[in-house]
Amino acid sequence: MALLVTGCGDEKSYSNDPRPPSPIVLTASINNNKVSVSPTEFGAGPISLVITNQTSAAQQITFETAGSEAGFTQQTGPINPGDTATLKADVQRPGEITVKVQGDGIRPASLDVGPRRKSAQDELLQP
Repeated sequence: MALLVTGCGDEKSYSNDPRPPSPIVLTASINNNKVSVSPTEFGAGPISLVITNQTSAAQQITFETAGSEAGFTQQTGPINPGDTATLKADVQRPGEITVKVQGDGIRPASLDVGPRRKSAQDELLQP
């Protein structure tokens, strides 16, 4: 009898927290004048930024949130001319994000993050 009770487990300790939102893919390109990102508006949650370098020099992308409260900065390694890189982040709060390269000659992109996207709890085939 005791073996049967221990095999059932404790249902009270199981937490069925909702899944995070599904990740979205943003695309970015670096040219001689500016950094372009699409889409420029999205809800908070996990993102994957795929960047292509269309300049003739290696570039490094900096992805940073505005403000000092729970803000963060991430960088890629150098991206060779004609090459691509991916940067993954979980944007936690609404606000503004700047995507820029080192140096002054290339204008940064500005992204607007809205409220957190809905949970992927009831979506099939999620990773």
